[in-house]
Amino acid sequence: VDEKIQIVVRNLRPKQDVTLHSVHQSEDKDFWEAFGHYVSDDNGTVTVAKDASLSGTYVGVEAMGLMWSLRPVPGSRAGLRLRKKDVLSPLVFHISVHDGHVSQGFTQLTPLESLVIERWYMAPGVRRLDIRERGVRGTLFIPPGPGPFPGLLDMWGGGGGLVEYRAALLASHGFASMALEYLTPGELKKLKADVNYFETAYQILQNHGMVQRDRLALCGLSFGGAVALSMAAYSKIIKPQCCVCISGSHIPLIKKSLDETFEDVMKYRSKIRIENNQVIWRDVALPITTDPTLKVDVGQITCPVLLVVAGDDQNWPTVESAEDIQQIMEKAGNHHLLQVHIYPGAGHLIEPPYSPHHRATNFRVQGKGKTLMLWGGQAKPHADAKLL
Repeated sequence: VDEKIQIVVRNLRPKQDVTLHSVHQSEDKDFWEAFGHYVSDDNGTVTVAKDASLSGTYVGVEAMGLMWSLRPVPGSRAGLRLRKKDVLSPLVFHISVHDGHVSQGFTQLTPLESLVIERWYMAPGVRRLDIRERGVRGTLFIPPGPGPFPGLLDMWGGGGGLVEYRAALLASHGFASMALEYLTPGELKKLKADVNYFETAYQILQNHGMVQRDRLALCGLSFGGAVALSMAAYSKIIKPQCCVCISGSHIPLIKKSLDETFEDVMKYRSKIRIENNQVIWRDVALPITTDPTLKVDVGQITCPVLLVVAGDDQNWPTVESAEDIQQIMEKAGNHHLLQVHIYPGAGHLIEPPYSPHHRATNFRVQGKGKTLMLWGGQAKPHADAKLL
């Protein structure tokens, strides 16, 4: 899914107006589409990687615009998010070219030409292994080849569940990646996950025969970023060679149990804002506390740390957190280990390359049920951030 495609349309009339259209049906049976308006050159050719889209769901020269600008078709349910649940099957896209500049009603039109393409998170030869060991739930993806491979523990955010597609893609690039389930959607009060749970998961990955035990990394998105930073700073067992924190923060500090951690966060739920029926969560952690006991002491981290920060993050104060992390590490003398990449105009959900932008989607909040969460960002700068 992170490989560029090349789309060239030939045998058109010179200077002919055409529309290129992409449509995908998700596993939830919702339809997503993207389209661009082009004018063929003097030879009757449109080359998407070189020619500009004049209008549509994307504009300008965008080789992958038909992927990253996908949006629900008109009339779809509100708050949709496109996520791959079954990585053993591909994403299927129908690409078509239409006469004229068309913006709607594509299902009623007969295309000049069309084709079907598949996009995979799992490269040929990647193995998927269920992990149900010592109370840990996860999925380990092993790259093709003899191994052993560098390992990575992959942790998603507060939405919970077992999310596999990023780990599958990383395995396609040579990393033995373990997607870890540590939250159950809608059941935060029933959690048994604690520091020991993450340490056990790390040991399972480290002890696998296809993993290089001295070359392990932590990767966390959103709340998973707080987990990664906490483990890197305090654990006597988890000793990663590097730590990647995407749209995450050193707040909250992961305490003995996640139940306790979430209870601390919810003490500040009165700061949650609602604008245009969308929930803005970022103020819960603002202003950044000066109390060192309420945030991860990143000054204790001894491995390289990469912070991937969205400049328009409306879910968590990642920009302010990055500034505070920099100050703490400068004071502690380990600032040389830190890299911060800030992407102006990007939103909270920085996912694998060429996946669509989701400014606001449905999200389940403990005690409130399903709500519309504002993540922030604009489509084009957000797409650029995913190419980090």
